[in-house]
Amino acid sequence: MTPVTDDQTPPEESEEPQPPVGHVRVVYLGPVAPHWEVRSDYGDPALIEEFRRRTMARLVLLPPHDPQYRRNRERVIRDAERENILLEWDLGLPEEEVAATPAGGAADPVTEA
Repeated sequence: MTPVTDDQTPPEESEEPQPPVGHVRVVYLGPVAPHWEVRSDYGDPALIEEFRRRTMARLVLLPPHDPQYRRNRERVIRDAERENILLEWDLGLPEEEVAATPAGGAADPVTEA
């Protein structure tokens, strides 16, 4: 086993970022199950299909306001990063509403009096 010195960097840090091998859009279809659809613009069909299966297994019965959704969404994001897939989410909300909701969940039901 060789000692680690300052001039050695782990292989993942020394490599240049690679272009994405595919693109996937996860679309929220609404309150009636199935809630999600996984669409792809490009990439190896076998790779995309495997990613779609894993994503659907994590999200199939979860609407965006479910607490388990946030945990599973993070898992899907990490999976896409590992596979080098460009991931996009379409929750059917305008961008300013998505940014205003806490952690991508439902809007805070606070009303002004």
